[in-house]
Amino acid sequence: MHNKELAHHGYISVSAVTPWLRPGAVHDNLARIIKGSEEAYSRGNQFVVFPELSFTGYTAMDLFNLDLLLINSRKALTQLMKESERWPGMVIIVGLPWQVHGHLWNTAAVIHSGELLGLVPKTFLPTSREFQEARWYSSASILPSEGIPLSVNGSDCLLGQQVFEIAFPGKHTTRERTFRFAVEICQDLWSVDPPSTKLALKGANLIFNLSASNEFVGKHKYRRELVSQMSARLMAAYVYTASGAGESTNDLVFSGTRLIAEDGQILAEGTALEHLQTPNLSSSDKEEPHSDALIDIPYLEHERTAESSFRTLSLPQLPVTLCTGELRPAAQAEAGRLFEPLPFVPADPDELADTCETALSIQARGLATRLEHTGISKLVLGISGGLDSTLALLVCLRAVKLVGLSTEDIIGITMPGQGTSERTYQHSLALMKQTGVTVRDISIEASVNLHLEDIGHDPELLDTTYENAQARERTQILMDVANQTGGLVIGTGDLSELALGWCTYNGDHMSMYAVNTSVPKTLVRALVRYEAIRLAAASSEQEDLARILSEILQTPISPELIPADESGAIMQLTEDVIGPYVLHDYFLFHMIRRGKSPSTIFRLALTTFGAHKAEGDTKPEYSYSEEEIRKWLRVFLKRFFSQQFKRSALPDGPKIGSISLSPRGDWRMPSDGTPADWLLDLEPDQDE
Repeated sequence: MHNKELAHHGYISVSAVTPWLRPGAVHDNLARIIKGSEEAYSRGNQFVVFPELSFTGYTAMDLFNLDLLLINSRKALTQLMKESERWPGMVIIVGLPWQVHGHLWNTAAVIHSGELLGLVPKTFLPTSREFQEARWYSSASILPSEGIPLSVNGSDCLLGQQVFEIAFPGKHTTRERTFRFAVEICQDLWSVDPPSTKLALKGANLIFNLSASNEFVGKHKYRRELVSQMSARLMAAYVYTASGAGESTNDLVFSGTRLIAEDGQILAEGTALEHLQTPNLSSSDKEEPHSDALIDIPYLEHERTAESSFRTLSLPQLPVTLCTGELRPAAQAEAGRLFEPLPFVPADPDELADTCETALSIQARGLATRLEHTGISKLVLGISGGLDSTLALLVCLRAVKLVGLSTEDIIGITMPGQGTSERTYQHSLALMKQTGVTVRDISIEASVNLHLEDIGHDPELLDTTYENAQARERTQILMDVANQTGGLVIGTGDLSELALGWCTYNGDHMSMYAVNTSVPKTLVRALVRYEAIRLAAASSEQEDLARILSEILQTPISPELIPADESGAIMQLTEDVIGPYVLHDYFLFHMIRRGKSPSTIFRLALTTFGAHKAEGDTKPEYSYSEEEIRKWLRVFLKRFFSQQFKRSALPDGPKIGSISLSPRGDWRMPSDGTPADWLLDLEPDQDE
């Protein structure tokens, strides 16, 4: 599968280009803009944006007072409009000065398939320190709210702040047939009340900024954070491109920065340092410097719909310019968007370490506060030798330290039963010994056999009753020991298990405080690995504990409710039954966090996990066939809907990330909801 198929699911391809531009050289600059547009079109983009005053160069200064420069700019606009007919369905946004009614405006021209959709003037004109734009230009703030009507080369359009509306290409699966985009210019972004706020409230999901930002030490970091935060605040995509090499260096050097952000995430960028150190930018035989990205328009709509503060603000009085045509299909196979296979686990090592430390701290602080509030001084938890109970124990160790209790105040109970393997049993004992908790070893085999006999169940029938009897017996022991010691039962189940309902109702499903309740399985693994590395580096005394944690990480995930085979091997592997947690966490993230339909999730998963790499490429760490992805996505949808009743009765637990399925917090859903429409959307004819 190629990224071009994502166009059917509301993804829009954009390109920010920073060509070599010279002040006053309109004809040469136009040639570079035409070349950059041609290249952007060949890469499959639907939008291409150039820097501020890109026809003339930003640093033309008092040349802006000369008629020839203004005449040549208009001629260049006419020529570019004509050239754009060769690139049907692509929107071109370019900067130029525009003179009308005795005023000169610093504008952005929006062109589509030979037509001028509109001219957007700059609102905030910097006139301090190194800038003096008010010397030449008038501000958009003096224009009437409805703008000034113009007719340019047969195109009727407006000069003024406005929002543009255009149709998605061809077949689509988005909520709306059209979407909106808008433009602001350079200083508008840096102002106290940026125009983009009103533009977003008027429905613009995609905002372009044509800039000429100069460079100095420390500015790039601030500029990058500003663009990122603006996109997050507006719940929009923000595409920024700035003038670079070729501008006058009388007093300033320009950055050539390109930034494409979506809801706070930088998707693509060309850094100032990269631009400043690139040799021979003036060479005409090189491809124009550019950054391309795919923008998820339906996700941005989903975020705004879910954000109550966005819905309480009044719609501004801004004109909406309708484009009579539609965008071309996106075909961005080269610079397509990458989707992380582990959306809950950052790929960057520093970010991952910060995520792990923050998550563990939130879990521990939540538990510590519960202990302080209740006055309870004992913690009771089952230790199975698996990942989830190991993480819960690590959290408990941090929590007792916060409230001044001893590790002996943690009562760890291993409860070997009919399906317990020798490997996990020994791991549970070693883990408790190394952490210094109070150890209790209580076999459940006899009590489970007696219970099965009491209810007349054949112990050779290894069905759900057989399995759940063990889970509920363990929960009864934990609850009774907590009553016996005045303790608090700590739940160990994780977010992925809750999404799939992979827990026994009123068995491991229940506790008095569930520390892992919003931690997905892929992050559980990362947290345990993080602690293993941290402990090993802390002191030689912790090496044995770190080794045990590493061995637990290598143990297959299993509820161990079915007896092992004659060799002692674990017979019941969770991921063989319900599917890979890597896929399920991916499905969960894109459905709940990004609001995607099953057909879109399927396409995204094919992009991320599909076996479509070129021959000779290294096999990706996570690779699944189209059939596997579709199969396990069906399983996820069926289980997610059918198991809501378990989530409706969850114990308390801390939210540590962007997703929680708590019925008191993020997720409210009827227990008798049906997945029928979601499964239908996943059928092949729905996503081809």
